[in-house]
Amino acid sequence: MRVFNKVKNRLSRLFAVKSYKLFPKSKSIKVSSDLIIGRYVNINIRDLNVHIEIDSNVIFRAFCNILVFPEGKLKIGKNVFFNNYCSINCLGEINIGDNTIIGEGVKLYDHNHEYKKGTQIKIHADRFTTSPVSIGENCWIGSNVTILKGVNIGNNVIIGANNLIYKSVPSNSIVKANASLSIQTF
Repeated sequence: MRVFNKVKNRLSRLFAVKSYKLFPKSKSIKVSSDLIIGRYVNINIRDLNVHIEIDSNVIFRAFCNILVFPEGKLKIGKNVFFNNYCSINCLGEINIGDNTIIGEGVKLYDHNHEYKKGTQIKIHADRFTTSPVSIGENCWIGSNVTILKGVNIGNNVIIGANNLIYKSVPSNSIVKANASLSIQTF
């Protein structure tokens, strides 16, 4: 927690802009006044018919993307840190628990394109299926992890770098890639 506070204090000096003001005003959008947003963060809220709740001490570093579609529900708990190049794509519902660390390049998707099989596959660019994504408290999501729709990650979970998470992970777990590293010397 001490490191988190040092990073937050340094970043808050760098970004004097009141980041919470970057979100549109609406009764259904509640963003803590101490939110810190780095450079080149893209906030795309398609209309005010959304539910967004961002609690205290949340940091988004540079080049993050936040997309919330109409009727989307995004909830981010206290003390959540997003490193550079993270992406949240919320068409249905995404919840992130308190004290969670999100590594660089993490992508969260609560939806998938609809498609039909036949003699050819027909992919619908503007129709989606959704299922909530939930990340518990005290989690560490490593760099370049992608979390897909319908995934529920419990509390106290570590997801190692470069994993594709397509099924739920129970509390008190560590997820590692199942690839072995072979080093030969000559």
